[in-house]
Amino acid sequence: MNILFNNREPVYIQVIRHFKEQIALGHLVAGQEIPSRRELGSTLKINPNTAQRAYKEMEEQQLIETERNKPSRITQDQQVLNQIRAELIHESVDLFLDSMKTINVSVDELISIIRKRYEDGGTSYDSR
Repeated sequence: MNILFNNREPVYIQVIRHFKEQIALGHLVAGQEIPSRRELGSTLKINPNTAQRAYKEMEEQQLIETERNKPSRITQDQQVLNQIRAELIHESVDLFLDSMKTINVSVDELISIIRKRYEDGGTSYDSR
C-alpha cells in the first residue's frame, strides 16, 4: 500500500480516499480483510491515531465493517460499494468544472473540446 500524501487535505481523509479508489478499481473487494489500524499506521508511516480516525470515519460511512476481536473488512453492502464509484466520479467532475469556470470556458466550448479529445483518443492537446 502506497499513498503519496499532500499538504492540502488531512491525512485521514487521504487514507479514506485511497481505500475508496482501491474499491472502485476492484483492488479491494466486498468482505476482504484490511490491515489493522496499527499495521496501516506502520505501513504508511502515519500516526496510529490518524489511522484510527480514518477507520472510524470509514465505519461511520459503512465503508468497512468491524466486529469485536476480528479484523475489519470491506463492506458487503453493494449499494455502498456502487455509491463509492459514483462519489469519486462526481468529485472529479466537480473539480474539473470548477477549474473550467475559473478560466471562463463556456459549456459549448467545453463540450466541443471533450468531444474532439474523445474522438481523437484523448492523447494530445490541440487548441485548434
